[in-house]
Amino acid sequence: MFESHLFVYGTLCKNGNNPMHDFLARESDFVAHATWQGRLYRVDFYPGAVPSDDPADMVHGEVYRLRRPMFALADLDRYEACGPEFAQPTEYVRELRTVRLHDGREVQAWVYVYNRTVDGLELIASGDFFK
Repeated sequence: MFESHLFVYGTLCKNGNNPMHDFLARESDFVAHATWQGRLYRVDFYPGAVPSDDPADMVHGEVYRLRRPMFALADLDRYEACGPEFAQPTEYVRELRTVRLHDGREVQAWVYVYNRTVDGLELIASGDFFK
């Protein structure tokens, strides 16, 4: 079965003030607030998250259950400009990762991982783009 959970941590979040969140809201059900072991950076008006081996590094976000995962992810991939139709290497890659829900349960969820160097980018130490 194709994984149907998506972890978002920036412009796709409820308070991201972005029209693509409206698309996500129509195509999914909010599951919970969650964290992913990674580091969060300010790229521009949007963030980028990269994996981290340090358990203290946490990216805070939201998990959604996609009702039609293949349909929704195709549009979300276009929004994130990742996939085979975009020039490689893309700014983001969509990867299946383990995220921890606020109640402690873990789920596998798609995460848009930043795919460029973070040299010179501002680290968001709190892991929360909206703080």
